[in-house]
Amino acid sequence: MDKVDSLVSLNHNITINERKNIIITGVKKIDSFDNEEFLLETTMGNIVIKGKDLEMIKLDTYQGNVSIKGVASSVTYVDSVKKEEGVFSKLFK
Repeated sequence: MDKVDSLVSLNHNITINERKNIIITGVKKIDSFDNEEFLLETTMGNIVIKGKDLEMIKLDTYQGNVSIKGVASSVTYVDSVKKEEGVFSKLFK
């Protein structure tokens, strides 16, 4: 059985403690992350987490769990993840 197929049956939960610690289960893929934004694909759709000083402190790819610390300002489910265009791609259109 493929790892992604086994994750589909996992439950998806988000736990936020005091806006500083975020635990997400049912994560299939991390599309991108930096200290201000995480883009995650979960069993229930894509999620954008925005905040300040965000840092991944634990990643369990087998069970699909991610722990993030920092100050969370928003958690949003999105239909599709649109990648931001870089400065150079805008200049050379």
